[in-house]
Amino acid sequence: MISYYTFILSLILLFSLKNLVCCEDPTFGFSSVPLTQANFKLQKPYDTPLDQRYSYKDGVHRLWVYADDKPHNPNSNTQPRTEIRIQGLDYNWGIWQFEGYGFVPNGTSGATVAQIHGAAHAATTLILRIYNAHMRYYSKDLVAENLYDKWFRLNIIHDVCGGTVTVFINGEKKFHTKDHGPGDLYFKCGVYAAPSNISYYMESRWRDIKIYKK
Repeated sequence: MISYYTFILSLILLFSLKNLVCCEDPTFGFSSVPLTQANFKLQKPYDTPLDQRYSYKDGVHRLWVYADDKPHNPNSNTQPRTEIRIQGLDYNWGIWQFEGYGFVPNGTSGATVAQIHGAAHAATTLILRIYNAHMRYYSKDLVAENLYDKWFRLNIIHDVCGGTVTVFINGEKKFHTKDHGPGDLYFKCGVYAAPSNISYYMESRWRDIKIYKK
């Protein structure tokens, strides 16, 4: 007959193992890709000075935009944005991963805060938008809840050959989906207004941005 103490120890062990599986480091088995300032290209409203939509202090990128801002290019009809585009690391094969710590202040809504740009059958492979504190895949599937006013660790893994994308929040797998086919692919983060249902002011902050690959 199992003793009371053996039963309690078994429960503790089971709980610990469950947490280890749940919160396994998504970067395990990946190699870090060196980044320099040249890899961070800023996109912002074309008629606005950069320092009026972006700041970098104490390792934190702060990016903001207004609903009536101009697009990033005078020849573009896209929504306003202030984004970091990871350049020089475009990919079309292998398994790649974005990691960054994000922060979205209360009130920002209808803003894409991270994305994989490029695809065979669409303009993007992945869009992660904030709507009223919750993160969604485009404007559909719920990815994570209650993200206002707190730092969260975001990991995005794109398996190009396998045709899948996986999203982790704070080390926990939150979302998995098929991609939209291979293309000229790259990661972005910041704020990019959705086509509709957006707040007038949108902001996100990012730190410790890293890129990994297999």
